[in-house]
Amino acid sequence: MGNGRKAFSPIGLEERARGFYWQMFLVAMLWACAAAGSAQVQAPTLAIDGLGKGTAAIDGPWQFHLGDDPAWVSANIDDTTGHGGWEQITANEPWGAQGRRSYTGYAWYRKHLHVTPAPGASPDFAMLIVHIDDIYEIYWNGVLVGHNGKMPPGPSWVYEQGAQTFGVGHLRDGVLAVRVWKSPLNSFDSGLQGGFYAPPLIGSPAAIADRRTSMEYRWLHHRQYFFGLHSLYALVMVLSVLTWMRDRSQRVLLWMAVFSGAPLLSMFLVDLRLPLSFGFALGWLQPVLSINDIGLWFLLLYLLRLDENRRLARFTKILAIISLVSTTLDGLLTMVDWSNPAITSAAQLTDAVLTAIFTLVEAYPVVLVGFALGKRLDLARWLVAGCAFLSGMVNVTRIALEQGSRFTHWTIGDKIAAPLFTINDNPFTAATLAATALLLAIVYAVYQYSRETIQRQQAIEQELRSAQELQRVLVPEALPSLPGFALTSSYRPAQEVGGDFFQIIPLEDRSALIVLGDVSGKGLRAAMAVSLIVGALRTLAENTGSPAAILAGLNRRLHGRLRGGFATCVVMRLDPDGTCVVANAGHPAPFLNKQEVELPGTLPLGVDLDVAYSETTVQLRAGDYLALYTDGLCEARTPAGELYSFDRLNDLLASRPDAARATEAAVTFGQQDDITVLTLTRLALGQESRTELIAPALAPA
Repeated sequence: MGNGRKAFSPIGLEERARGFYWQMFLVAMLWACAAAGSAQVQAPTLAIDGLGKGTAAIDGPWQFHLGDDPAWVSANIDDTTGHGGWEQITANEPWGAQGRRSYTGYAWYRKHLHVTPAPGASPDFAMLIVHIDDIYEIYWNGVLVGHNGKMPPGPSWVYEQGAQTFGVGHLRDGVLAVRVWKSPLNSFDSGLQGGFYAPPLIGSPAAIADRRTSMEYRWLHHRQYFFGLHSLYALVMVLSVLTWMRDRSQRVLLWMAVFSGAPLLSMFLVDLRLPLSFGFALGWLQPVLSINDIGLWFLLLYLLRLDENRRLARFTKILAIISLVSTTLDGLLTMVDWSNPAITSAAQLTDAVLTAIFTLVEAYPVVLVGFALGKRLDLARWLVAGCAFLSGMVNVTRIALEQGSRFTHWTIGDKIAAPLFTINDNPFTAATLAATALLLAIVYAVYQYSRETIQRQQAIEQELRSAQELQRVLVPEALPSLPGFALTSSYRPAQEVGGDFFQIIPLEDRSALIVLGDVSGKGLRAAMAVSLIVGALRTLAENTGSPAAILAGLNRRLHGRLRGGFATCVVMRLDPDGTCVVANAGHPAPFLNKQEVELPGTLPLGVDLDVAYSETTVQLRAGDYLALYTDGLCEARTPAGELYSFDRLNDLLASRPDAARATEAAVTFGQQDDITVLTLTRLALGQESRTELIAPALAPA
């Protein structure tokens, strides 16, 4: 029988205890998980032991924070991951490649260090920063130990900065803080930039200096081909300039100098790591690249023989202006303060528009090559056309694909810019190969062009020599004596060969024919016309002594044979007694003493077959002065455009100068055309006749 109470069982007590323990275990596990979820990861400390002569990389995770706060410079702030926005990234690549794409502005890096110097090593250390984009300040335990560039407002930094070294003094336990400012992105930026590109190095000052020297040597070694190619550009530029200065008509050499000189300016601005500010270097780089493009355009225009197309030549000039203006404006944008938010948006939009303009214009070589397809050109010119097309397309495609890549995330532009192969550690990209091929093709084409030009010049010189031979017919080597007269003559051509002529032909009755004239045109054609005139003149003089008949005969022989040209001429028969019979064919009238001889107006030779010429008789007395001249005397002109004029001519001839003095007066004023002057002075009885001939040295027969 029972008394109503439950009997005690040891087994039941054990089961209850086991259940309690499980409950406590589950509660503990839940508490641990909750604690783990809310705990902050402590910032890791990088321990560098035995630091002495060598260097050590400050790598691994860094504490990182976007924005800017002066308190973050302190070594005592709480920068644990998850607290106050602090996170971890590495210094091996920019923050844009670590999930912070297209971020610009301020950011901070912090690294906790524990440095133990090697026994006997100097306690002073230095640091090497490979590259930080763009401006930075370095603090050790809150103290500024180095910086590069100037922080906003008015930011400034070097365009192409190499590795920088800073002395940081005694390092033990502490915090290395780096404040960084990244400028707003340009149209070609991918958005992957910003901050560290490689971990900084720490070591003794000597070891850091050696490491920097080694990096600079490696940089130079990798760019051997680049500098060699630009040295070739420099040589081509110098030779082109020197050759062009000898012959300014060789415009292809001028544009060759422009094309090869622009890369040199580009190299000095951005490739030699000179301490030039970003705004200055990029601001000037833009128009320099435009000048390089323009030089290529005009080179193609002349080498492909497209300069004969006036519309295309004019269009090329217009595009050159558009390219130069747009790139110059785009360059000026880099010089404004992009750290000002009110300016940044407008500047970026303007940059995108201007970049689109000159990027499209850069494809113009393709258009020029298209125009040349219908021409029969030699191999050298087609090589230039092909290489220009290739180089233009490579650069235009790369630049176009890089524009807005931070929005499109396209990487094709980067792949085009990537090295295809290396030789002796020198990278060769598609653009490098195309530029090399284009330069070699242009040098070869310019060489061929110069050879052709020299051959043409030699042909012209041969023609000139032939014209100079004919010139011997135009001007007599000696003048016959005219009894009773003093005769002076002066001949000064404006060029090597002129169109003026004069002859003095003695007749059987002791009279003489004096002929002076001017053929329109210059060069060999004019010389040929004058030789025809002189030959016909001597034939006519054998049959008649009438000035009017001689002019009529010359007119018949010249009509239809001057190819639209004409000749003016005055013929005068001078008798021993001073009787002078004059006939004129459109030539300036002779000047007698202080006034012109009045002659009827007539047409020049070769214009009208039926024209009739009349004669005028003048009696010369002792002391009379008669001057004959070509229109080059009164058509002299100053550089400002002022004519010598008939008033000055009248004053000059009224002073009774000899032919040499009259000619020199016009030459000094400003000779524009051939000048021939002939003067006659009637002598008194008993005075001895004399003649004087002044003419340039002529080519030997």
